[in-house]
Amino acid sequence: MQLKDLFYKVSLLATSGSMETEITGITMDSRKVGPGSLFVAVRGTVTDGHNFIATAVRQGAAAILCEELPDDINPQVAYVGVLDSARSMGLVAANFYDQPSRKLKLVGVTGTNGKTSVATLLFRLFRGLGYRCGLLSTVQNQIDDQIIPATHTTPDVITINQLLTQMLANGCTHVFMEVSSHSVVQERIAGLTFAGGIFTNITHDHLDFHGTFDNYIRAKKGFFDQLPATAFALTNVDDKRGLVMLQNTAAQKETYSLQTLASFKGKILADSLFGLNMLVNDKEVWFKLIGRFNAYNLLSVYGAAILLGEDADEVLTLLSGITPPPGRFEQVISDDKIVGIVDYAHTPDALQNVLETINGLRQANEQGYLPQVITVVGCGGNRDAAKRPVMADIACRFSNRVILTSDNPRNEDPMAILEQMQAGVSPVDVKKTVTIEDRHEAIRRAVSLAGPHDIILVAGKGHETYQEIKGVKYDFDDRAVLRETFSERGNQ
Repeated sequence: MQLKDLFYKVSLLATSGSMETEITGITMDSRKVGPGSLFVAVRGTVTDGHNFIATAVRQGAAAILCEELPDDINPQVAYVGVLDSARSMGLVAANFYDQPSRKLKLVGVTGTNGKTSVATLLFRLFRGLGYRCGLLSTVQNQIDDQIIPATHTTPDVITINQLLTQMLANGCTHVFMEVSSHSVVQERIAGLTFAGGIFTNITHDHLDFHGTFDNYIRAKKGFFDQLPATAFALTNVDDKRGLVMLQNTAAQKETYSLQTLASFKGKILADSLFGLNMLVNDKEVWFKLIGRFNAYNLLSVYGAAILLGEDADEVLTLLSGITPPPGRFEQVISDDKIVGIVDYAHTPDALQNVLETINGLRQANEQGYLPQVITVVGCGGNRDAAKRPVMADIACRFSNRVILTSDNPRNEDPMAILEQMQAGVSPVDVKKTVTIEDRHEAIRRAVSLAGPHDIILVAGKGHETYQEIKGVKYDFDDRAVLRETFSERGNQ
């Protein structure tokens, strides 16, 4: 494609060289530049792509997209100056790949908690309805049956367009993707055309990146502000910021709720460790998913499916048979009936939701014994430190025993993270709390403390199969460790 065709609807500030230069690929990574490449210089949080323009030219770049043209202009290379490289890259990538998002029904899901669950449930539902589908999520990217490992909640916009193009080539008609707040701010969804957007909820998270809670809210809202009039905007009206998301959107405004009148109204009739019985727009349905938070997830999925034109009865029938996504309230049960629950809860709100659900479901046996709740939890490194003492406090308030342990410390000292968590443990909870840095040993301790029918929550990592320490990812799966430890217990 010629360079001039890539910049359709992109505002240019300056150019140097031929706009008829042939472009065979786009990249923002100078290491991936080759002959015919358009190199996009993006100013990131860690590095500035403008520092690698010379490297890209040496490696054969045919053109450079940047915010500042370099002083040393190579006459054999075309240069295009724009106000915002990241946003322009989205528009250019969409043009290069021939607007794949316009040829699909692309639905984005944003919010602090529930993004992965809602996107995955939609993917499973629409496959059950007979469609070929794509999924872009924290857990994995998927093209129908083909699984592609995910590295970010929302990939960069070039990768997204590549994946959407692959999905189209494989006959996909619907794609469901998580839209993180980072991706909105960093323009990783620029140039994409959405058929719909879903808001789950918002609580304090990622303040290490956004700085303030107001900035975080604005980032989430920015997704809805970009939706076209042809799309739907479906929001959780029970969240006090739910209606804020709809304020400036051109999209069709729709709501879901468990508490008040809404386009899609639900009511929980019964909840247990075995399933959820609820009314959905006055139709009674039993679901395999558990807990109030999943009632919201199911309502949003149901609403989105109806807004995409599907039959209500068929949607509810299929949803009733769907199991939870990996690492979301996933159960591992021992031979002597200890209930292990692995959940991705890594924010205060998510942890409290899961623990409140567990406490609401546990029942005393015939002898009057009420199962104890044992929580294993940590906090990730190089992330919002303000939530660490809050996470420990919530774990203590809603659990009989608490084991603080390492999560993904990344480049931080694990014990320094744990000391910050310990600051949230009140004096009355000190006796029921222990700190064990080694996560494997922490889970073993929880199992040793548990008796039949007790509940062990291992929170924070969920679906992850690694532990990241000092830049290295080591094999670690909470579910596998629980199974292994339960097996050892059974053999004693």
